[in-house]
Amino acid sequence: MLVEPAQKVSASQADQGFDLIGDVHGCGDLLECLLERMGYRRQDGVYTHDSRRAIFLGDLIDRGPHVQKALDIVRRMVDAGTALVVMGNHEAHALKQCLREGGRDFTLPRVGGRSERVMHETLKQFERAPGLWASYLEWFLEMPLCLEFEHFRVAHACWDEALLRPFLAERPDGRIDRRFLLAASEAGSPEHRVLDRTTRGTQLRLPNGQMIRSLDGARRGLFRTHFWARSPQTYGDVVFQPDPLPPEFEDRPLRDDERRRLVHYDSSQRPLFVGHYWCEGIPSLATPNIACLDYSAVRGGRLVAYRFDGESVLDAGQFCWVDA
Repeated sequence: MLVEPAQKVSASQADQGFDLIGDVHGCGDLLECLLERMGYRRQDGVYTHDSRRAIFLGDLIDRGPHVQKALDIVRRMVDAGTALVVMGNHEAHALKQCLREGGRDFTLPRVGGRSERVMHETLKQFERAPGLWASYLEWFLEMPLCLEFEHFRVAHACWDEALLRPFLAERPDGRIDRRFLLAASEAGSPEHRVLDRTTRGTQLRLPNGQMIRSLDGARRGLFRTHFWARSPQTYGDVVFQPDPLPPEFEDRPLRDDERRRLVHYDSSQRPLFVGHYWCEGIPSLATPNIACLDYSAVRGGRLVAYRFDGESVLDAGQFCWVDA
């Protein structure tokens, strides 16, 4: 089992059940409701369960009304050993935006454009507490990019074995550092590929400069793709996001170079839990061994967990959620 040492795992805990929780995005009140629904109780300021631990799939920050509350709940749990957490693309984005030139320390960023829209709520809520924000940034840097257990795996957006196996051989705890973060700012670098793929997944660019208007109001020339189609033929075979493709592209054949950019997580591999993809409706399984737990809580959807007890074939009856 590959786990960051700061996220405590004892031998007696190894056989406990795990509750994997999707993107919180600053919905601190919803998180409290979900934990309490699953039987967690606050003791000495920490949510704990007699026989289970939580695993948070990243994207704790941005967009929601109670970012500080969400971070406080999760950090207390991680520090006490009642939870684990992996880095999401929003934590990675905050680290990049807030790391001073030279990589020595963190500061409130000067952001603009889409970054300003994305981080607006977080920065507003920490405006009068820059020191507290800096301490959370240091904590983000301690988050592993992924977790690998004997019976399951966890990543925010994608498990790309070809990229993660060499990364984990060099960094068995799954953590990055300032040097890695600085190197990841260069598009195409090995560090950028690992960080981007694990926290943002795979994407394809629409042809002819076509744009999508996404749910967050941004215009995008890329669409998110899933990673379990065995022999995808069209864009519609791999799109995985709530933003619909322009109808004329749904049946557009994938080019060979586009197929090569995709990732395949085979059905024979151990169960994998991800967030990131803004699913909608009643929680359901992507495949018998892949569960996406991001159900757009911050957009009026659901905050979703999967209660994992070691099963090799996932069961949709194990989802638990609270409506936003």
